[in-house]
Amino acid sequence: MMKETRTPMDLMDDIYSLAYCLTGSGAAANELVNRTYLNIDRDTPEREVFRIFGECYFDSYAHEKGTRFSKPVRKPLERLVASLLDRDEDIKLSVLLSEISGLKHRATSKIIGKPLDTKRVWLSTKRKLHAERRFAVDNRLLLGVSIKRDGAL
Repeated sequence: MMKETRTPMDLMDDIYSLAYCLTGSGAAANELVNRTYLNIDRDTPEREVFRIFGECYFDSYAHEKGTRFSKPVRKPLERLVASLLDRDEDIKLSVLLSEISGLKHRATSKIIGKPLDTKRVWLSTKRKLHAERRFAVDNRLLLGVSIKRDGAL
């Protein structure tokens, strides 16, 4: 059974969705998609397209948050903060690659350059946090609501 591969053109909607989720802006997402597609050709493999997208994102936008590619920091606390910001960006990209693009864990770990086990821990942690936040919101919505014995509100 031959595995179906997607071409760079097949990936454009996924790349735009990723870009929009990461930047929060339609204009910035369009710019990021354009930068990505300037660095690939029509024969570029799927995994490589996503890797190049990640590089374009980190090169263009993550440095604005004081993360990757910013000037080197010397103070221990500044290094720690920069490291945590880098990790947060890696986690966000990792989760989005899995959820939006449907890529397998192994593929996303290779794209972001982190071990497979690290990627799995990140996904598990983010999903738990999302579930806890969702549960907390649902519980706040139910405050002051009582249920009668017969089950009617």
